Amino acid sequence: MVNVKLFNDIRKTLNEKGVKLIAVSKTKPLEDIDSLYNEGQRVFGENRVQELSAKYEALPKDIEWHLIGHLQTNKVKYISPFISLIHSVDSLSLLSEINRQALKNNRVIDCLLQFHIAVEETKFGLNLEEAAEILGSEAFKKMQNIRIVGVMGMASFTENIELVRSEFKNLKNIFDTLKTQFFQSEASFCEISMGMSGDYAIAVEEGSTMVRIGSLLFGER
Repeated sequence: MVNVKLFNDIRKTLNEKGVKLIAVSKTKPLEDIDSLYNEGQRVFGENRVQELSAKYEALPKDIEWHLIGHLQTNKVKYISPFISLIHSVDSLSLLSEINRQALKNNRVIDCLLQFHIAVEETKFGLNLEEAAEILGSEAFKKMQNIRIVGVMGMASFTENIELVRSEFKNLKNIFDTLKTQFFQSEASFCEISMGMSGDYAIAVEEGSTMVRIGSLLFGER
């Protein structure tokens, strides 16, 4: 059940801070997305390519779709014609495939580099050294159909607020380092995607520019 009042309250607060709200609609029915769409929400996040593609076909075409889950290279072709932002880029091979499929569709696809900032080993993501290796590579420099616009990370699933805050600070520091070393003259490198239903307020305090909120808006899965 969509909590429209809470949605509007959260959106108002985030708008005042200049932070983009991504409504994470994974596993949720079309009518739930319609409810928020009718309230003016246009940015939705999904983590599975098959579900994302089906929803893209069924829903209005002015929706900005974000892929926030782990992406396999063999699935890129299904979303490359329409995806607005891929949050979860964690390898040079994935970037290469996104670039290849974007070229086929005569597009430039925006991407975020995903970093592993949590204590859980199960989460995906790069470290700073791996990212620098990718960004400094000749292969990356030749890619004309992707644009790195920022970073993404997921904090530990814990009630330890100070741990979560330190992980978000770490991601902000990574962003600042990459901005200085690789993107100083590129205004498009400006996004820090961090913060979900349980920790988005801390993420915003630590510099997030976009938060991914699902269960608060749509209810638990």
